[in-house]
Amino acid sequence: MTALAARIEGIGFWASGLPSWEAARAFANGGTPLEGAPARPSPQLLPPNERRRAPETVAVALEVALAACTAAGRDPKALPSVFASTHGELAITDYMCATLAEAPATISPIRFHNSVHNAAAGYWTIGAGAMAPATAISAYDASFAQGLIEALAQLAAGAEAALLVGYDSHAVGPLGTMARSIGLLGAALVLSRDDGRPGLRVRAALMNGTLQPTAASGPLGRHAAGNAMAPMLPLFDALAAGRPQAALHAGPGHVLNLEIDHG
Repeated sequence: MTALAARIEGIGFWASGLPSWEAARAFANGGTPLEGAPARPSPQLLPPNERRRAPETVAVALEVALAACTAAGRDPKALPSVFASTHGELAITDYMCATLAEAPATISPIRFHNSVHNAAAGYWTIGAGAMAPATAISAYDASFAQGLIEALAQLAAGAEAALLVGYDSHAVGPLGTMARSIGLLGAALVLSRDDGRPGLRVRAALMNGTLQPTAASGPLGRHAAGNAMAPMLPLFDALAAGRPQAALHAGPGHVLNLEIDHG
C-alpha cells in the first residue's frame, strides 16, 4: 500500500476510569484512573430520553466522536465518518439469540433496531445532523486498523477531513465464550489532509508481517487489554507518550506501521 498521511486535529477517548483523552494521557504518563468516574458515558449529542436508552456501544462511540470534533474545532455535521467495531452490540445480540430461541414473538423492535452493526453511525448522523457519508466497518481484531486505512483513503480521495471512531463493549452470555470482550472502550480521531505544516501528523503504510506482543504493552494497552478494541491502543499509547512510531494489527499476515510526527 502506498503510504497515506494525515494531520490529527482532535482526539477523543473513553475507558473505565479514563473518561477523556486528558485523563488517558495523564494515566499513560504515570497517573492513576480517576476515582468516581462514570460507569458509562452520557453523550450530550442525544436528547435525554435517547441518551438513557442508547446501548453502551452507541454511548461510548458518540461520546468520543463528539470529544474529538470539539478538540479539532470541527463541525460534526460536516465530517464524513468511519465507525469501526469488532463485534458491535454483543449484549443485544445475545438477548436476540436467546429470545428467538425461547419466545420469538416477544422480541423488542427497539432492541432489534439497536442490534445492527451501523447503529452507532446511525445515531451519530441523526444526533449531529450529519449528511456526509458514514461507513461502518468490522474486520475482527483488525477493525481499527482497517477503519484507519479507510479514513486515510477518503482523505487521499479528496475529503478535507474525516472522523474515525473505534469502540467495543462487554461480551455476555454464550457469545462471551466465543467473542471475548471485557469492559467498555472507545476512541476517536479527527483526521485532515496533510498540508506539511508543523503539528501532530501520522503516516501509515500497510506491510507484510506479524505484530510483536510487546506492541500492546503500553499503559493504555494494559489497562484495557481485555476489550475487543484493544488492538487500537498501541497508537493511543504512542500519542500519549510522544513516541514516533506505532504498529497496529491489520489482518492475518499484515501490520499497519505508523510514523507519528508530534510537531
